Amino acid sequence: MTQHFIVIGNPIAHSKSPKIHTLFAACASMDISYQRQYCPDDADSFTAMVEAFFCGGGVGANVTVPFKQVAYECCAARGGLSDHAKIAGAVNTLLLNKALLDKGVPLAEAIYGDNTDGQGLVNHIKSLNWPLTSARVAIIGAGGAVRGIILPLIESGITALTIANRTVSKAVELVEELSTASAIIDKQQIKTCSTAELEGSFDIIINATSIGLSDEKLPLRDDLNCQYAYDLMYGRPLPFLQHFDARGAQISDGYGMLIGQAALSFERWTGHRIDVAKATEDLNKS
Repeated sequence: MTQHFIVIGNPIAHSKSPKIHTLFAACASMDISYQRQYCPDDADSFTAMVEAFFCGGGVGANVTVPFKQVAYECCAARGGLSDHAKIAGAVNTLLLNKALLDKGVPLAEAIYGDNTDGQGLVNHIKSLNWPLTSARVAIIGAGGAVRGIILPLIESGITALTIANRTVSKAVELVEELSTASAIIDKQQIKTCSTAELEGSFDIIINATSIGLSDEKLPLRDDLNCQYAYDLMYGRPLPFLQHFDARGAQISDGYGMLIGQAALSFERWTGHRIDVAKATEDLNKS
């Protein structure tokens, strides 16, 4: 029997998720249908669409811009949230809470939310054989993407974290919020500064801003160095990665993170674990 999945967004025509999940299904010898689903940009339309999908027999849904926060609110009021979704304040993966269904809760009230973005990043970094245990890490940016990656990075065993943002107060506020939400996140171990003030040597520097998509360049100091540079963006040459590549660092864009978060969503839905390295190789060939 065909299992049905969707990715909800606005816009959505560009999404690579159907191609990625179709490959996953082939690896797992599963019969699935995975479709892009456009949704008007309002909370009521999103909620109605999600409820209709699951009530119609849907198994799982991915959520992309601009609905990750809307999905969070939807699940908070229904089937619950994973710890990673709670910390991120956003949901990218929807499924049904079977424990609630077993208790007789109506299906539309048992929609559960997870966030696999940060875990997908960590798994991709590990697949690159970049060391995370005891690593000194800097993140540039303090937006929604950063909220989703801090807890998984700390769980991976990094030893020090610096968050740099154009507006320092936003970075400070983010650390305060996350340390209050999770006992694992110790604000005393996280430094903050402006992007222009970020200096010294790090094991890994992660660009979590979208500035490179407009060909703008971050105000990086000459004495800022790293062994590994990662940009969450992908799909085009990125000035951040070009900067550190010229300085001898190993670099990666975020395409592997996209595949990594998708693999975790697929596992949540189906129980099948995907070999992300092999899947990435196969997708790059196709």
